[in-house]
Amino acid sequence: MNNWIYSTDEDNSARFLLGREGEKGLLLTMGINPSTASPEKLDPTVTTVKNRAAELGYDGWCTINVYPQRSTDPNGMDRRRNEALHKENLVQIVRFVDEQRTAGKELALWAAWGALIKKRDYLPNCLFDIHSVLKPFGIKWLSIGKRTKEGHPHHPLYLKKGLPAEIFDVETYLKTLM
Repeated sequence: MNNWIYSTDEDNSARFLLGREGEKGLLLTMGINPSTASPEKLDPTVTTVKNRAAELGYDGWCTINVYPQRSTDPNGMDRRRNEALHKENLVQIVRFVDEQRTAGKELALWAAWGALIKKRDYLPNCLFDIHSVLKPFGIKWLSIGKRTKEGHPHHPLYLKKGLPAEIFDVETYLKTLM
């Protein structure tokens, strides 16, 4: 199968999905915001996600983000949330998850945003909205490695290879974050 999953906005200033289809299962990985990675040129974070998915036994993987605006530096993200961009992110995520579930694929979501969730005051609310739209699908949330002092799940680049995935209680996390 190995088909690319790739969705951006018209001017490529936002990316909603990047990954590869799997036949059996798919590991969704949620970061804060996308950088410049594309199917033609994966960046170190996306390469790590791809490799970690295989380590965990998933034959497919896909990156999604709390906020879809492309920026190589999180400081470059919008100061105020772009409502249309946020809503499109929710639509794209739900549509993708629904398609995967309809195809009978196992899904898990790796929380991997680190302390960057505090970079903009709107990011916790974006995460809350994503959790709300995904809750009906019953997706298992995971984290890998020890969490930060404040309880944030670690970013993929800062993890040793071979660490196991653990259940991530996103609802309790959101209560402490909000």
